[in-house]
Amino acid sequence: MTSSESASGFGSKKPNPYRRTQARRRALQALYQWDLTGQSASDIDAQFRVNQEMDRVDVEYFSDLLRGVVGNAAKLDAAIAPHSDIALADCDPIERNVLRLAAFELMYRLDIPVRVAVNESVELTKLFGAEGGYKYVNGVVDKLAHVARKVEMG
Repeated sequence: MTSSESASGFGSKKPNPYRRTQARRRALQALYQWDLTGQSASDIDAQFRVNQEMDRVDVEYFSDLLRGVVGNAAKLDAAIAPHSDIALADCDPIERNVLRLAAFELMYRLDIPVRVAVNESVELTKLFGAEGGYKYVNGVVDKLAHVARKVEMG
């Protein structure tokens, strides 16, 4: 294996962090579409694979996030609710879906370190959310992390 293979994520078993970040970005966009349109995760997944630039995306992780959040939305919302002073239905759709994405990683993707789930959710909100929305997301995700990952949080 050459160093370029390792850096690009090809030929190695370790996930490429850049490609994972891109997967989260695309998953957030797909979740936003799902939230607003009610389309199935399968249809949105197929649309993104055809219509979006996905060559720098960990496509398998994108699909896992999209299908995992959609399939577990009620459980994720129930886990988030006690840590938010705003009802999820009243939340901005970007912040709502960032919270769901982070909750999914914290609850179902134990291979993702807490600090990664928290940092990525904050960065996604800074990029796509309302001004200052990242502070709200950070607070909720941090509280959820203390419940979902007690051992890791110490």
